[in-house]
Amino acid sequence: MERIILIETATALCSAALAENGSIVSYRESSEPRAHASKTAVFVKEILEERNLSAKDCSAVCVSMGPGSYTGLRVGVSTAKGLCFGAGIPLLAVGTLDILVMQAITEEILPEGCRYIIPMIDARRMEVYTAVFSADGRQVEETAPLVVTEDSFGRYLEEGPVLFIGDGAEKCRGTITSPNASFCQCCPKASAMLLPAIREYKEKRFKDTAYFEPFYLKEFVATSSRKKLF
Repeated sequence: MERIILIETATALCSAALAENGSIVSYRESSEPRAHASKTAVFVKEILEERNLSAKDCSAVCVSMGPGSYTGLRVGVSTAKGLCFGAGIPLLAVGTLDILVMQAITEEILPEGCRYIIPMIDARRMEVYTAVFSADGRQVEETAPLVVTEDSFGRYLEEGPVLFIGDGAEKCRGTITSPNASFCQCCPKASAMLLPAIREYKEKRFKDTAYFEPFYLKEFVATSSRKKLF
């Protein structure tokens, strides 16, 4: 039986799911702030116990690889690696933007006549991590950081309805004012990883568990406090 543990921790929502033979059979999520480190492994333990399984009974672990929160991605990847090393099973990874696109398709939230899906991960201020996908899920523009302006995605909006989805979508509503723009403010979920994870598993696109790193897109930069300590 094909079983895949799914872990998504790239944004404020922490979630885990278990897929069996092409269906989600167990799921946990929490939007509690800064709880990824305390919740992720617990969620995996719970979904396995719910099915009377251990990690060794699974075929692989699939983790959301970013872009997204530096800390969240580290927690998710570290948890996934630990499971893979401990159980001797392969590691899979899928892009966070791909997960949002699949969420839009599987949850049937596309506007009528939708031409493009543009997932957006919040990167503070008016900057997002984004890419452009066709309505059937094919990526047509590379992932990149972008400062959103009123001219952003103009040529795609001219073609017809476009769905902007992700935790960076809503803040763009006041800037992207085209009547063809629809917005869905949400976080990626582990349950939406189902089809991409199955595809990666069947095509044997396994990651090197020892050396795999998340896709941060922009390097994490530590800054000094401006407050005077003395």
